[in-house]
Amino acid sequence: MIPGTVVTYPDGETSSTGTVLQVTPLGDARSAVVLDLTAFHPVDTAWPDQPADRGSLRLADGTEVPIVDAVVGASEGGEFVFGADVPVRTGTEGWTFVVAHVIEGSVSVGEKVSVEADAAYRAALSRGHTACHLASLALDAALAGAWKKDAPLDALGMPAFDALAIQESRIHPDGSHDVYRIGKSLRRKGFDPAALDDLPALSSQIDALLAEWVAAGGDVRIDRDGGTLADRRTWVCTLPDAEARIPCGGTHVASLAELGSVGVELVASAVEGGIEVVMTTTATPAR
Repeated sequence: MIPGTVVTYPDGETSSTGTVLQVTPLGDARSAVVLDLTAFHPVDTAWPDQPADRGSLRLADGTEVPIVDAVVGASEGGEFVFGADVPVRTGTEGWTFVVAHVIEGSVSVGEKVSVEADAAYRAALSRGHTACHLASLALDAALAGAWKKDAPLDALGMPAFDALAIQESRIHPDGSHDVYRIGKSLRRKGFDPAALDDLPALSSQIDALLAEWVAAGGDVRIDRDGGTLADRRTWVCTLPDAEARIPCGGTHVASLAELGSVGVELVASAVEGGIEVVMTTTATPAR
């Protein structure tokens, strides 16, 4: 059994050198290449919010092989399964988790290869992911008065609307797209949907808080329990009145000073049994 992959992207690395531990044919002339160490961020199976990095493998002879995808691989002691076939969350006890670099063709086990992720694309995703977390916290704060019952709290001690209502989150370069559902379950927990009647006013309230946080330029870091893909990682952000900590396996900026601005747009629509709200978050890089 090969060990879990050591990952360096939480530290902001975009290049690394590693040894090929396993090559698994995937069909269509593609292979899943597992290294002992990588700076390449894969898309997660259970919560695929941040897409995989873009980049390439460089072989010992100088040949550059495009990485067409990067997914999570997992094994409970037998053969590895990859991507959508992984049946458990990354980090589940008793399983080994690896980063699978998907390429067209193959490489040799034992070969030393270099990994190079597109640094500009990574930086844009990192801005988008940090902005997504900030927007979720600002949304929770703006809706704090909409609760008639005690609710679970977020990283800043506000009722956790985002965590309770989120259906889907997708990070993209310099932004994110988050979908929330407000139905009977959320109303039973004490949320008053009337708080969503004036979305422009709510957006303005969120934007004002985001502007305050971005202007403060607080530090951002990733704390982690260990160096492998399976180890728990936490986004930590210094805000004017508190330090926010959110479990997260993605990549982020090192400081809010890297952001020029963050803003949101909210759109609501009626769905069966309730309301769907889409929050589109847009970040601009600092000049």
